[in-house]
Amino acid sequence: MVFYFKARPEAGDYTIFMGLDKYENEELIKYGFPEDVWFHVDKMSSAHVYVRLHKGQTIDSMSEGLLEDCAQLVKANSIQGNKVNNVDVVYTPWSNLKKINVNK
Repeated sequence: MVFYFKARPEAGDYTIFMGLDKYENEELIKYGFPEDVWFHVDKMSSAHVYVRLHKGQTIDSMSEGLLEDCAQLVKANSIQGNKVNNVDVVYTPWSNLKKINVNK
């Protein structure tokens, strides 16, 4: 079951989506929108988090509060990441994501 969140009020009216396992993450990748931005803890296992931007909005115009909401969600939902003080979080537009088969 994909989880849905609302960003903090001062960050604006945004819906945030989170997958907790590889099946949910694959569904989110498969059915993403061009307005979606993907977040993940770098070099660690974590939930996949997406925020749906408003039409015409760019990744560069995201508020600090919205970025922090998404980063906190991926950190809190990382088995390794939630046990350390600092993690690197990567994010990119959904259109940059490519599904690869690692089981060749």
